Amino acid sequence: MRPVLRMLLPALALLLLAAHFFRGGLLLLAAISFGLIALVFVSRPWAALLLRAALVFGSIEWLRTAWALSSRRALAGEPYARMLVILGAVTAFTLVAAWLAGRPARGSRAARGHV
Repeated sequence: MRPVLRMLLPALALLLLAAHFFRGGLLLLAAISFGLIALVFVSRPWAALLLRAALVFGSIEWLRTAWALSSRRALAGEPYARMLVILGAVTAFTLVAAWLAGRPARGSRAARGHV
């Protein structure tokens, strides 16, 4: 996969997470999520680990949100299947971004263990 996509997907996942927190009024978490985008440009092992951890916790937040919203809608008798599909896709996107975050491009020196 191209290096640009390896950087773009985690950045988009963090931006989406920041928007989620901002909409919920959690400004500190929104700022942290937005600030973590800078780690996409850092090529150190600790940065990749922190980025992956943030994205895994972000996917857990998406699952928590899906559970909370679907429970609320089910109790109110409102439809919730489409919302679950959307939040499931966002969770999957965030997990793929976590998997790609900090991974060296195939064929690079780092991928061959020559760092």
